[in-house]
Amino acid sequence: MLCHCQSLQPFEDCCAPYLNSELSGQVIPATPLALMRSRYSAFVTGNGDYLLASWHPDTRGSLTAEELTEHGLNCQWLGLTIIFTRIEADGLQGVVEFKVRYREQGRVVLLHEQSYFEQVAGRWLYRDGLINPPKIGANQPCPCGAVHNSAVQNGTAKKYKQCCAKR
Repeated sequence: MLCHCQSLQPFEDCCAPYLNSELSGQVIPATPLALMRSRYSAFVTGNGDYLLASWHPDTRGSLTAEELTEHGLNCQWLGLTIIFTRIEADGLQGVVEFKVRYREQGRVVLLHEQSYFEQVAGRWLYRDGLINPPKIGANQPCPCGAVHNSAVQNGTAKKYKQCCAKR
């Protein structure tokens, strides 16, 4: 079975190792993108324990694993699209912008979020997110931070249309 996160990898090799070992801490996502994908798979499978454990304690409020499990199981998850991902220069903060489609109570919902992640004690945690972030213009610098390597443009930022918009 392919992974729920649409990585085109087998579930057993992609998100399952994170979801099955989160409480024991044996396998943890190495990047904000891997955490984002595994959290999507956790919603699909109704794994509220994983969702709660991977949410920064300063921002999860009074959410419970049971509430997160119920939300995950009460939706039909239709797909995840990654817009861009970036790890900040300090290596302790990251961003993943994505779109998720799901059906809830008979209507299709599109969630577009720019999620912020923080590394705490060697583990990436979801901190919070900005819903419906501003649109990235085709000629704006790509938010992933990619730069040109050619001699002519060496070190200049790639335009969004030349980088992550191609995905």
